Amino acid sequence: MKKNSVKYYLKIIDQIQNTRKSNNINWMNILRIAFKSDPKSAINCMKRISAEDNKIARLVQKLTD
Repeated sequence: MKKNSVKYYLKIIDQIQNTRKSNNINWMNILRIAFKSDPKSAINCMKRISAEDNKIARLVQKLTD
């Protein structure tokens, strides 16, 4: 498959998608453990993650405007 062909890039994107899918399961397992062991700390951590995700979304929006 040629490096600059659409099929080449789509195949890599599919591989990324499958890897992210597996890794998201791992993240959710960590989240479950955190909430079981220390819910208050897990909530605070999730709030910080959410705030940073919102910052990233706003920056991406600037790129696409």
